[in-house]
Amino acid sequence: MNRLQLTASIVEREPLRYTPAGVPIASCTLHHQAQVVEAGIVRQVELTLPALAAGAASGKLEGCEMGVETLFTGFLAKKSRNARTLVFHITELQDIGKD
Repeated sequence: MNRLQLTASIVEREPLRYTPAGVPIASCTLHHQAQVVEAGIVRQVELTLPALAAGAASGKLEGCEMGVETLFTGFLAKKSRNARTLVFHITELQDIGKD
């Protein structure tokens, strides 16, 4: 199963665009920072990740404030057919508080 849940905040946002079929696409860059335990050792994790949302989720992503911690749910896919780069496709999001 390809499912990702990530608590992150939006640090960059691109203008809303539309596919040839008229589906709205919202693109952004997410920033995540947390402490996790790996093999009994506490580890600091920090990353940025390109993300996008299509359809109804794009409207929710557009309404999300920059810098507000949000729970994002979705899946990972290649940016394009021949690319090695992954993009987080957001299907659900939920505000969980301000920084």
